[in-house]
Amino acid sequence: MASSSHVTDVTSTTTHHGPPDTDPQYLVKEEDFTKLPPELADIDWTKPISWGKYAPYPPSDDIVVSATTSTTNNTAPPLPLTPEGTPPTFAPPHSALTFHIHATSKRARYTTLHLPHGPISTPVFMPVGTKGTLKGLTPMDVTNCNSLNNEIILANTYHLALQPGTELVRDAGGLHEFMNWDRNILTDSGGFQMVSLLKLAEITEEGVTFENPFQESGEDEKKSCGMEGDVEVQTNGKKRSSNNSISKTEQSSSKTQRMLLRPEDSIYHQNNIGSDIIMALDDVVSSVSDDTTRFEIATYRTLRWLDRCFSAHRRKHDQNLFPIVQGGLDVSPGGLRDVCLAGFRLRDSNAPGYAIGGLAGGESKDQFWRVVHHCCCALPDNKPRYLMGVGYPLDLVVCTALGVDLYDCVYPTRTARFGVALVGGEAPGTLRLKGHNCAEDYRVIMEGCECMACKDGNGSDGGGYTRARLHAMLKNDNPMAVSLVTHHNLAYMMVLNRRMRETIKNDCYGEFAKDFVRDQFRGKENGGEDVPKWVKDALEAAGIPLD
Repeated sequence: MASSSHVTDVTSTTTHHGPPDTDPQYLVKEEDFTKLPPELADIDWTKPISWGKYAPYPPSDDIVVSATTSTTNNTAPPLPLTPEGTPPTFAPPHSALTFHIHATSKRARYTTLHLPHGPISTPVFMPVGTKGTLKGLTPMDVTNCNSLNNEIILANTYHLALQPGTELVRDAGGLHEFMNWDRNILTDSGGFQMVSLLKLAEITEEGVTFENPFQESGEDEKKSCGMEGDVEVQTNGKKRSSNNSISKTEQSSSKTQRMLLRPEDSIYHQNNIGSDIIMALDDVVSSVSDDTTRFEIATYRTLRWLDRCFSAHRRKHDQNLFPIVQGGLDVSPGGLRDVCLAGFRLRDSNAPGYAIGGLAGGESKDQFWRVVHHCCCALPDNKPRYLMGVGYPLDLVVCTALGVDLYDCVYPTRTARFGVALVGGEAPGTLRLKGHNCAEDYRVIMEGCECMACKDGNGSDGGGYTRARLHAMLKNDNPMAVSLVTHHNLAYMMVLNRRMRETIKNDCYGEFAKDFVRDQFRGKENGGEDVPKWVKDALEAAGIPLD
């Protein structure tokens, strides 16, 4: 646990300021939406966009190659490593983050990410607690069990701003106190809701305006949104009517509730929440859209919005603001991903880490891995890389090989609520506990698993809940069954993380990845499925040929 002096008490000051106004210098006219940002006018797009690169990548222009380093194969010098157990040195320009890389195995990295609420070992999967809670589990379930022992979880800014409101969270001492969680938290900025709630969103240069998705008609609408009676919210140190923050529109219903989320608002909410890693508000477009102009506008706007986020960020001393790489699926030289990366390179001194966004939205797996590969080849090696919204076990194994450090996804917890457990073995690596084949199956979900479902109350073998018992509980909508399967699925992910870290540490990640893939895909000649081409191609790019 980090020293208490490095964790700010968000209730220690009585004066709270609302989000700042938008600085006009960051706004452009509509006719300039598709113009290349002026700071990128002199970029040589024939050269790879990369910086801070070490072996096994080609050297970037900012890395000095010594005369003793062989460059016959156009490889950068080796990445500097830090011994395990080295204490963090929180110092400017990023006073709330220290990143230690302990070992590499080809491109895969075993690291410790030191944050205000303690260290995180990576590669790591972050469970999603959208509104500050993991459905079906308590914080004690997550921290006091060796099979989980999560060091970081994710929460969502948009949803917390809507319900219960980040001013309330702030006044409770921040989200850590609000949810009784003493470890790290990462918050999404609300950008993803531009895709998931697109029908309720209007996107402009100023920000994105959402209709309230929980709104009902008549008097029920106020109750459903926690707005019954004369509700007030805290802004600029003063109380004001809630309909200043949730505006009314003159559409078919005069009572339609709308919330404007600007970059300044997103950062304001995340400062209130007090998360350890906060995300820049980006302009997100569905990866399956064919509107190339919209992608271009969104990529350029993401850079302008990033500058507004940096400007609005008031807690640089204890919160880390990560930019999110956008640009659709365009990984061509000088394409939209390169444009976004080039813009980030110019702003690198402000960024303690980076995220890769705009994926896991229905694009093909071939397109997916190529974007991840492209971004990992560009982003600096001395900062953490976070792949947003990705949580299938196979994806983690492949993308860790490509160089990713952090992941999040609702998949393990959401699939548990449908009675589906994660297991090893053949693809897709799941067990449908509601299926009739489990009705008389008296084995536990997975032998050797130490979760609450597979072990008895003392953590010993021989107990636990059988598949048959879980089947019956799920069929009767017993909420305990959902909690047990949720615990199991997260335990599966944590074990996978530990295995990845251990094999990187021992420089045998390639063999681990091959074994994992071969377990899932035995080949049609053996009664299973063949390895998908995208998996072969991605691992080949990472220096792990399957053949």
